Amino acid sequence: MKITIVAGARPNFIKIAPIIKAIEKKQKEGLNVSYRLVHTGQHYDKNLSDTFFEELNIPKPNSNLEVKSGSQAEQTGAIMIAFEKELLQNPCDLVLVVGDVNSTMACAIVAKKQNIKVAHVEAGIRSGDMTMPEEINRIVTDSITDYFFTTSETASENLLKYGVEKDNIHFVGNVMIDTLYQNLDRIFAPVFWIEFGLEAGNYIVLTLHRPSNVDEEQSLIQLLEGIDKMAGNKKVIFPIHPRTKAILGETDLALKNIVFVEPQGYLNFMYLIKNSFAVITDSGGISEETTVLGIPCFTMRNNTERPETETIGTNTLVGTSVENLKEIFDEFLKKEKRTAGIPELWDGKASERIIDILLDKN
Repeated sequence: MKITIVAGARPNFIKIAPIIKAIEKKQKEGLNVSYRLVHTGQHYDKNLSDTFFEELNIPKPNSNLEVKSGSQAEQTGAIMIAFEKELLQNPCDLVLVVGDVNSTMACAIVAKKQNIKVAHVEAGIRSGDMTMPEEINRIVTDSITDYFFTTSETASENLLKYGVEKDNIHFVGNVMIDTLYQNLDRIFAPVFWIEFGLEAGNYIVLTLHRPSNVDEEQSLIQLLEGIDKMAGNKKVIFPIHPRTKAILGETDLALKNIVFVEPQGYLNFMYLIKNSFAVITDSGGISEETTVLGIPCFTMRNNTERPETETIGTNTLVGTSVENLKEIFDEFLKKEKRTAGIPELWDGKASERIIDILLDKN
């Protein structure tokens, strides 16, 4: 069985790492399975792509499509054109896509038009927010997928509502958590740890990248100023995305607590998360990692495609206003840390289940 695995952006790299390990384990057991790794180049900043391959021991990609940035349409179209050539030159039995970035949707479409089966890892998650490009990517990808691998029963139920055959839906757990467990003993402090006087539990981690939070300069500045004031005497470590940095430009911000740092590699970033007092983010994936690590997480969105991080885990949706964030954060400070758990099958073995199922069906 020949599998082409697609990775395009930071979250993809974290998700494919344990899948590759699971395939290599089967190869050592003598099973007839191989993979070809295609990096679309959707994220091309070294700290957002190459570093993850190095740190997570992912083999060098067999092909890099080097698509880089552009509008939604430009990037999606460029990926499709390049990936079509890739598949014609390197036929396979199955294309495996992960997550919900442009590469996920684009490569799924190209594969299906060449009559190649598609497996979608993290299928079925829905935010219900059609203004999110990722939501469009999820719906389109799931409309043409053959094998649906879900992280939760909620995601599986979403697919059933869309009319997907039950036999094609496989609740396997969360591959991001596989990667977390596989690397917890390898994480280490970033170079600025001592410089900024960081200690476990004495700082907050901030990440912002969604257009609703960062695209308008003045509202972004107001958001940062509000978080800075809210933090009290705790430093706020903000690994700033290149796009967000460009929006702020040369603006002189009088911030007392927020510290801007470069995007971090996986091992440094997980160290920061694991040892933080709390996390403020607009990322869905980070709320999964904080749930497993038991770190309070405040998500600056009005919805989440990962409801289990709220109902079971440590995540709280706070909307997009800094006033609402401050109110909820202040309440959190007054209360004891809430009891939280880890969702079903988030046990570090999701990738092995995926490969077992694919081998059983092919």
